[in-house]
Amino acid sequence: MTRDFLKMHGLGNDFVVIDARTAAYAPSEAEVRAISNRRTGVGCDQFIVVEPAQDPRASAFMRIRNADGSEVAACGNASRCVGWLLMEETGADRAVFQTAAGLLEASRAGDGLITVDMGPANLEWTAIPLAQPTDTLHLPIEQGGVSDPVAVNMGNPHAVYFVPDAEAVDVAAIGPGLERHPLFPERTNVEFATVVAPNRIRMRVWERGAGVTQACGTGACATAVAAARRGLTGRKADVVLDGGTLTIEWREDGHVLMTGPVAVSFTGRLSPELVS
Repeated sequence: MTRDFLKMHGLGNDFVVIDARTAAYAPSEAEVRAISNRRTGVGCDQFIVVEPAQDPRASAFMRIRNADGSEVAACGNASRCVGWLLMEETGADRAVFQTAAGLLEASRAGDGLITVDMGPANLEWTAIPLAQPTDTLHLPIEQGGVSDPVAVNMGNPHAVYFVPDAEAVDVAAIGPGLERHPLFPERTNVEFATVVAPNRIRMRVWERGAGVTQACGTGACATAVAAARRGLTGRKADVVLDGGTLTIEWREDGHVLMTGPVAVSFTGRLSPELVS
């Protein structure tokens, strides 16, 4: 048995995408880790399976697995990629699809850009979730020279640290401990951000279950929301990641719009040794 796949990325945040709408596919954690391995598999940050929709309003369901095999509810860059794929299939300028975090709507934004309505930012401590009642605007977590993060849930948990110079942070060294801080029972993504202008933020990221990545769409959304909550920016900002720039708008109704590019790197077929 083999499986065809697409290798895609959004600003260097890369994915193996498999269409399982006509033939079910539920790989084990070990299989996801093997395929995600950059030396012996295809290599990716997240592993995406496009399944039949469970909601009649959606055209597909996007199942998201991290490179370590764990399943997560949201991935912003992958959402743009899947939204683009669905629009390319139909020729439409809009696509609605389902994730474990709810329905998402993608639309074309011109010049090869895709916008996804990521839904509302969740700011209550129970929604992050946190292990105990805590002010999500000021978490009491200090580690590795960073402190006072903002917690935001964008379908997955985030801790956003504002630092004088994001370039100077040793993300690989302090990310693992922050990801597993006991205040986050489901672990967390961690962002390190520097506001460089009222509408521009430099951000680097440690992704839960994936490590240092070139970009994180939900992390960019969380960072823009956190900056606006702190009064550091307005409600719309460009977030500059290692792999490029996303434009994030936190609308007055609470929804967060993310706009950025998508790309297909190559297509292929998985070796039978990688597929059960």
